[in-house]
Amino acid sequence: MTVKLYENETVLKAANTSYYDSSAQVDGKLILTNQRIYFKTMTDEKKHIDFEILPNQIKEVMFFNTWKIIPNGLNVITKEGKELKFLVKNRDQWCLMINKMY
Repeated sequence: MTVKLYENETVLKAANTSYYDSSAQVDGKLILTNQRIYFKTMTDEKKHIDFEILPNQIKEVMFFNTWKIIPNGLNVITKEGKELKFLVKNRDQWCLMINKMY
């Protein structure tokens, strides 16, 4: 799996994740760089789901629990009101790093 980086862009953190699409759970990589957040699916069949979030698009970052007790959910809310939900390990670190971006 490769991600095309922009000029002067460096990867700060990357992890396996599951993204909750409106209709399904999609496995992929969550990649945090010094310029954006990028989600890339694991399979070519779902490549159309790949997306990026720029810092100026982020309104806030919130936590959620799966099964009401497992603290592994990260919800990135855009200024347009779109909720992008991910399951990640170390969500506290992810949140701190994302909050420094915007």
